[in-house]
Amino acid sequence: MTAADSLLTAVALRKSYGSTPALDGADFAIRPGEIVALMGPSGSGKSTLLHCLAGIVTPDSGVITYAGRELSAMSDAARSALRRSDFGFVFQFGQLVPELTCLENVALPLRLNGTKRKEAEGTARSWMERLEVADLGHKRPGEVSGGQGQRVAVARSLVTGPKVLFADEPTGALDSVNGERVMQLLTDAARSTRAAVVLVTHDARTAAYADRETVVRDGRSGTVERAA
Repeated sequence: MTAADSLLTAVALRKSYGSTPALDGADFAIRPGEIVALMGPSGSGKSTLLHCLAGIVTPDSGVITYAGRELSAMSDAARSALRRSDFGFVFQFGQLVPELTCLENVALPLRLNGTKRKEAEGTARSWMERLEVADLGHKRPGEVSGGQGQRVAVARSLVTGPKVLFADEPTGALDSVNGERVMQLLTDAARSTRAAVVLVTHDARTAAYADRETVVRDGRSGTVERAA
């Protein structure tokens, strides 16, 4: 893969927390519409790599480039704006706002970007239909199952039409049946919009939805190509 092909690249990333190295020269690249699984044992650095790629954590050294722009050269405000407009996020436990309804949760990223309520909720309903949770719009997160809540979280992550979706153990808190369905819906929706997906997982069944794997060990990365 050449730099010109890539939407998001990282070269020689290093990051330490105190005297403990989390990344030690990690590389990464992903194309538009591609799904890449970040695999590795606990403590290998895969979540740190995801957070650096998303501009949440600043590496100690190395270069991250998104759509031709170097993330480290951007201001904190510019990186925050990028996370609201171009990046979407799904976490292991969904992190839905408990005081809001599921519909309001899905619409929230649009509302934060200044979209009027009616338009934001209309777009949110469309995504909830695609994720098979349209009937849950009036319920709060505490009133739905774990699998349903995670599908609501996926709808929220896609509502702004992100170019890159960061999914950190999105099925880690689900049973195998719900995990499979969440991954089917997530990957189908991402492919339909040509969003790139950076998928952190330790589960081989979840990683099987990716086009290829990047294995992270001791803060270093290596790519495993997936046969077509």
